[in-house]
Amino acid sequence: MIHFSATPGIEPGTINSVGDSSSSLSSFVPPVGSSNLLTSIAPPSALPSFINPPSTEATVNPVTTNTPTTTSQSFHPTTFSPVIPASKAVDSLSPTTPVPLDPATSSAGDASNAGGGLLGWMKGAVGTSGGLLSKVAERAKNSVDSMITTLDPQMREFLYSGGDVDIVVASDKEVKISPVREAFQAVFGKATVTGVAAQSISVATQPVGFESGINAAKERISSTRASGKLHKMQPILAVENFIVEVVEDKWYDTGVLLLHDPVRELSLHVFTQLTPVPASVVSVAQADTPDDYPLRSSGLSVTVGSLMGNNLQVHHAEWHQALTGVSRRDMVLLAAKSLAGMYKTSIANIL
Repeated sequence: MIHFSATPGIEPGTINSVGDSSSSLSSFVPPVGSSNLLTSIAPPSALPSFINPPSTEATVNPVTTNTPTTTSQSFHPTTFSPVIPASKAVDSLSPTTPVPLDPATSSAGDASNAGGGLLGWMKGAVGTSGGLLSKVAERAKNSVDSMITTLDPQMREFLYSGGDVDIVVASDKEVKISPVREAFQAVFGKATVTGVAAQSISVATQPVGFESGINAAKERISSTRASGKLHKMQPILAVENFIVEVVEDKWYDTGVLLLHDPVRELSLHVFTQLTPVPASVVSVAQADTPDDYPLRSSGLSVTVGSLMGNNLQVHHAEWHQALTGVSRRDMVLLAAKSLAGMYKTSIANIL
């Protein structure tokens, strides 16, 4: 406990002067040597630290020196053989020197690139032969031609005539000329096909067998050239129908299309599809042919078409349609397309 003593002449709680106050304060100081509660408390101890101080010692890594060992044997260096030659590798890695551009050229190129969008598209559509406008015009032309030929089929001959292909058919019958013209115009785009009357003299009226049929077609071509109506180098095509016995008592009618081009020295031929013929009709034709017929070795004097027309009550040129549902014209047309394709391929190989 601390005991405070009152100073005589001074009332408690009153301070008269600075000196009196200092003297009065001195009375509160305890004498030296007296025990004090605050002084008896020991100073605080240092708090424990869990952080290790950084080491100040420098870490020195030992330097290992590899001393090459000498051997008595000689050293042979290996030869490096790269997959890419060194010259090519250097060329590919070496920087290329930029080509200086002409200011006029660069400005023109920039201008063309700037207008290469719509203007370039319009230029390509109008200028090139395969542009958009050319395709539209071609389709419009084809549509008009198709409409015209539908309304008037005879206009096909005038619309698609011309070009570099000129074929003469050794016959004046439309059943032979028309399909040949249509076939060649379909393959070549444009072709001129006309007909000239021709007959085979050394072959029977009704050829029998493949050999007789081909010989009759050749004779039609020869007689057409001998008429003097055509140029001697004119390509000529002949159509000749004949009958053939494939097996015993199994007879068929077929036709050969023979094309001869003396300029290109081409001789091509194809056959139409086989149409069955009753054996009884062939027997009648054989019976009606005289024994002294001079061309009996090549065929008969009576045609199968005339007999089939009488039996089917149709024209002799329409008996294929009446018997099978496929006309002779369609048969010739299909074979003529094959022949025209062969002719086009042969011309391309020669040129």
